[in-house]
Amino acid sequence: MGWIIRLLLNGLAVIIVAQIIPGIHVEGFGTALIVALVLGIVNTIIRPILVLLTLPISFLTLGLFIFIVNALMFWLTSAVVPGFDVQTFTAALFGSIVISIVSWLLNGIWRGLKD
Repeated sequence: MGWIIRLLLNGLAVIIVAQIIPGIHVEGFGTALIVALVLGIVNTIIRPILVLLTLPISFLTLGLFIFIVNALMFWLTSAVVPGFDVQTFTAALFGSIVISIVSWLLNGIWRGLKD
């Protein structure tokens, strides 16, 4: 049950990001839910491999290269999910940052309400 709530909250975060960041478009809440699901799968499977492969670059940039990896995962999700469009890499970079913050806030609010 908890993962369903997190999926709904992450879908809401995708909708919020699409409203805030120019260059990111989502057709509707159903598409946002699919984006949240695919983004979760991509971050679970592909992201750890990329983080490991780019570890030397991340070390040299004091971890800032992880932002680039997150943006690439966000952009990859837009290539896979129809109805979700990220037009530029800059939009993907800011979108991945904002979706992390919004998702963190929404999940924190949910935990506070649940307790």
